[in-house]
Amino acid sequence: MTALLLRNARLLDPAAKTETSGDCLIADGKIAATGPGLTAPEGAEVLDAQGACLAPGLIDLRTHGRDPGQEHKESLRTQVEAAVAGGVTAMGVLPDTDPIVQDPTSVAWLVQRSRALGKAKVLPYAAMSVDKAGQQLTEFGLLQQAGAVAFADGAKATADALVLRRALSYAKTFDAVIFTHPEDRALTRHACATEGEYATRLGLPAAPAAAELLQVQRDLLLTELTGGRLHIGPITTGAAVDAIRAAKAKGVRVTCDTAAAYITLNEIAIADYRTFTKLTPPLRTEADRQAVIAGLADGTIDALSSDHTPEDQDAKRLTFTSAEPGIIGLETLLPLGLGPAHQGRMSLLDLLARLTVAPAAILGLPVPRLAVGAVADLVLFDPDAPVRIAADAMRSKSKNTPFDGFPLQGKVLATLVDGRIVYRRAA
Repeated sequence: MTALLLRNARLLDPAAKTETSGDCLIADGKIAATGPGLTAPEGAEVLDAQGACLAPGLIDLRTHGRDPGQEHKESLRTQVEAAVAGGVTAMGVLPDTDPIVQDPTSVAWLVQRSRALGKAKVLPYAAMSVDKAGQQLTEFGLLQQAGAVAFADGAKATADALVLRRALSYAKTFDAVIFTHPEDRALTRHACATEGEYATRLGLPAAPAAAELLQVQRDLLLTELTGGRLHIGPITTGAAVDAIRAAKAKGVRVTCDTAAAYITLNEIAIADYRTFTKLTPPLRTEADRQAVIAGLADGTIDALSSDHTPEDQDAKRLTFTSAEPGIIGLETLLPLGLGPAHQGRMSLLDLLARLTVAPAAILGLPVPRLAVGAVADLVLFDPDAPVRIAADAMRSKSKNTPFDGFPLQGKVLATLVDGRIVYRRAA
């Protein structure tokens, strides 16, 4: 493999909490050397970073797959292309496909297909229950052997507490993690907004924010009871942040994430019934948004994800109550995620840790490093460069982003997977 030398970069290693200036030499898919004034081997490609940041590639904990079954919304090819354009080198994919990813063959297909595409690495989440019906558990051991890194039933909570208890106990046998969704299904069944003055003025069916806390508290109790590993997300309310903080202090094996949209927007964004702002959970109050940012900053919220949910125009160009929830987010994860760093709420290294180190730990992956011997899954970005989001230019097949036209800061310049440049931004 041809060597690559990146010169004049800010070398950021969130795991080691270090930042230095210098060069990075990559050979045979791994980092061969870092430091100032490195010499390029004969035949090596040389890329001048011009002071941009070089860091481990982002690991997105939460994306929703559409391939197979709904390729008109997103194919695996367009999803991995969108990922690398956003600096994401690996992503967890929830089992929202048709057929559902619930057997070893489906898991293996995703792994092999993503390898063949040679872009971002796909980390399959297999269904926790057969057909995601919340009744009979799937074969965790066989699915894990095939490549599943977690178990989830998609963007819906497990209604039956006994089933979740059994899942947590069963997963413990394999040291596997169970992903759950933080909304009580009975309270939120017909809701599309957060209960309160704003939803009332708009005349939208709404659910109380307490529906999140209710589900989180139940799932935390079951996790404490079983000693299993639970991951909850996306977390969107201050009350849920407080409950998880208290559970962690007691030693409960829980982790959680929030999505970039929830640290950027509040419920006011649904004005004019903009279906591109319809999410699940729904957007919350400004007080909740601030509490979620605080939870991300202090580490209660372990990771930041995109919650990438492709929906085409037929699913979105409807009334607010009828439209499907969700937005695409792979290509906006970095500029939106940098918000707390630009606001002085978090250091850049801590923010990057929520996008790299923490997701890897949750999924049991090797610690992402910018160090000799580490796999060269890297992102080169300018955290301060202005960027205006353009939906039509996005690689994702669906264009359902509420951030079209938004001016942000943070531009991905190049993405490397296994030492290969798989994305380079046009000048």
